[in-house]
Amino acid sequence: MPRQSITLSEKNDDWLKSHVGATGEYANKSELVNDIIRRARRAEFINEKLAKAEQSGHVDQSPEEILAEFKADLKR
Repeated sequence: MPRQSITLSEKNDDWLKSHVGATGEYANKSELVNDIIRRARRAEFINEKLAKAEQSGHVDQSPEEILAEFKADLKR
């Protein structure tokens, strides 16, 4: 996995630290940041699908198929 160096505002760093400690879901800030990015990518993907559906008037995929397509894309 590529390593990155980012600069965070103090407020954002404090939030990440407190969220990691409070939830117990993440071992460190990197795991939380990756999860936030995954969620943003998922939201972006869904929004793109919705925009295409609105433009075309219909969608041939079920919600489950859209989700499966998104998950497959994440693995690439």
